[in-house]
Amino acid sequence: MVLIRALSRLAAAAMAGPRPVVLSGPSGAGKSTLLKMLLRDHEGTFGFSVSHTTRNPRPGEANGKDYHFVTREEMQRGIDNGEFLEHAVFSGNMYGTSKSAVRDVQARNQICILDIDMQGVKSIKKTDLNPIYISIQPPSVDILEKRLRDRKTESEESLQKRLKAAREDIAISKEHGLFDSVVINDDLEEAYTNLKKSLAQEIEKAQKAKDS
Repeated sequence: MVLIRALSRLAAAAMAGPRPVVLSGPSGAGKSTLLKMLLRDHEGTFGFSVSHTTRNPRPGEANGKDYHFVTREEMQRGIDNGEFLEHAVFSGNMYGTSKSAVRDVQARNQICILDIDMQGVKSIKKTDLNPIYISIQPPSVDILEKRLRDRKTESEESLQKRLKAAREDIAISKEHGLFDSVVINDDLEEAYTNLKKSLAQEIEKAQKAKDS
């Protein structure tokens, strides 16, 4: 019993630090823009975990900075050992967020931002990470479609896939208790104000820890 209590204390200490933030939402909802504003106004307060992947590095990518590049065997072993908070397969390659990657950010007294899809959100719900869950959503699918078309970066097939995924994302985000806060990005400044309100307590905590 004493050993179990000691291990529990060690586990809690390992995940100490400001609560992480899970950000989710469909492509085109404005997550990247809102994140840039947050990082600009709170320099050094936030940090990103470095994901693991089994894909090969692209030119200019550095191991440990852009991704932790690992073999499929290494990644699977880590998943089997419970070392990952979430993981998924895209285009035949494995991607995932490890517990240690989040702890590295928390150890610097920074709020760790996890920008993940709905599948990842549901995976993290099964862990003891205890993040703040925030969904960034467009006002409607029609407005999202206009934003994506205005970018002129998508083929029609790709755009329809994104819109289908967005409809599913919007529907799931309405599930009771899934998110602590749902930010509708209709007016950018208003959306940013609402995002900051959701994070105000943790931002203050992280800044106090940095100043102490």
